[in-house]
Formats: sequence, C-alpha cells, structure tokens
Amino acid sequence: MRTRIAAVQYKLRHIDNWEGFEAQVNFVLNAAADYQPHFVLLPEIFTTQILSFMENDNVPSAVRELTGFTERYTQLLRGHAMRHDYFLIGGSHPNLRDGKLLNTAFLFTPNGDIQMQDKIHRTRWEKEKWNTEHGDVLKVFQTPFGKIAILICYDIEFPELARRVAEEGAEIIFVPSCTDDRQGFLRVRYCCHARAIENQVYVAMTSTVGNLPVAGLRLHYGQASIITPSDFPFARDGIAAEGVINEEQIVVADVDLALLDENRLKGTTIPLLDKRTDFYGLKPLTIEVA
Repeated sequence: MRTRIAAVQYKLRHIDNWEGFEAQVNFVLNAAADYQPHFVLLPEIFTTQILSFMENDNVPSAVRELTGFTERYTQLLRGHAMRHDYFLIGGSHPNLRDGKLLNTAFLFTPNGDIQMQDKIHRTRWEKEKWNTEHGDVLKVFQTPFGKIAILICYDIEFPELARRVAEEGAEIIFVPSCTDDRQGFLRVRYCCHARAIENQVYVAMTSTVGNLPVAGLRLHYGQASIITPSDFPFARDGIAAEGVINEEQIVVADVDLALLDENRLKGTTIPLLDKRTDFYGLKPLTIEVA
C-alpha cells in the first residue's frame, strides 16, 4: 500500500493578530491538500508564532497564556483535516492539563476525532525556561494508511521510544521539531535516519524556519524530510524527499508500506527481527585493564 506524506516547512514571521496566524495556516494546509496526501505534518510549537502579537515578555507566563488559544487552534486544524480528508499531525502546542504545562502533539482525523501525544523528554529550555512537565504515555495510532507514532523533536534522540513503537507495529514515525541552529537540527535529523534503519520504519520530520521577535525563538534552522530504511528497495541515501534548508515549502513523497513488511523479513539486514531482547535488562561487565 502506498501512502502519501506532505511535510510543511512552516515559516515563522511576525503577525499582528490571530487572523494573521489563521490566514497563514489556511494557506499552507490548503496548499498541502492540492497534493492529495494521506498525512500532513506541521512542526513542533509552530503556534508560538502567536506570541509575536501577545504583550507579555515573561516567557513562562506567555507560554501559559498561549494555552488560551488551544480551542481556536484545535478547531482550525480539525476543520482542515475533515474538509480535505487527510490525517493532520498538527505540530505541537503548549497544552495545560490538570494544571500541568505539556508540549503536546495533536493528531486530527478526517472524521473529526482529535488524539494527543505528549512530549516524553523535555529539553533544558523547556524545563528551565518554560517550566513544562514531561509526558508519561507512548501511543501508536492505527489508521487506514498504516500504523503511526509521533515522537516530538528531542524524543527521537532516545532509541528506546522508537523501538517500542516499532515493536507495537508502527510503520511511520512522525517527528515535528523546532531547532534554532544547525547543530540542533542535525541531532534530530541524524537520529531520524538512525531510527529508520534500526527499526525498518519510515520517518517523516519537519521543522520551523524563519524568525520571531520572541525571546528564545528568534532564530530557526530547519528542513523537512521523508526518510526511509537504507536498503535496495528504498530511495538512494535513505531519503524519499527533502526540502531546501530554511525555505518556506512543502515536501511530498509516497512511501510503500508493503516494502517494509518484505524488508523486515528479507532485507540485507533485519535488525527488528535480529534484536536480542535478552540483552534489554543485562548489565554490562566492567573490566579493568592496564
């Protein structure tokens, strides 16, 4: 089965009001729909663009205030998923739940359902500046176009998360990210390749680009890419498609889920099948040498 993915390199720029945000989101999501994708991916915390018109210079307070836009954000993206008949991974958005501030990815379905995946690992910035809490539940979503999981940015740097969702049948891992420099971007990008190879899955990632007049969010370095395992049936270099770094655009590619099934059994290497679970709880020996 072929599945089409569209990943949006969303350009952050100053806006004057909610209507400016809504207009930009409408433009990119309508443009993505022109390619008739099954899945559309937006970047992590792209909704921080809203901070550019909020009059609050206190970062922790402003981020909590941003959660007041959650209802408008979810209804806007839910409408696009229903209207265009695609599954929309709506980046992520600061989400207040039971008094806790979480970085939450929202999955909008064509039938109007809304699912959530909280970020499991917080960066230092999120812990020290935003005062967010970590998520505790890892999910796999069964869709008509394959089993998917969402790992937000830093979460892809932890191999155990990708391995667990792959063991539960995930075929595509979506990675919305937000990075401010080349080093940060490459940490995420290289880990996406590693997870695709280790688990014989497709990984779709995208990032924010542009700049904002907001503390901690002034600069962005990013690129969307759709990454495959590295073997003969797949794209050369394990890249089905990738964008131009730091440009506003949409990257589109088809991925073949049947190839994954075959490759997991008959690939040049079969790491998902060859894994040694007996080593999961094994403590390495420490040997003193002269």
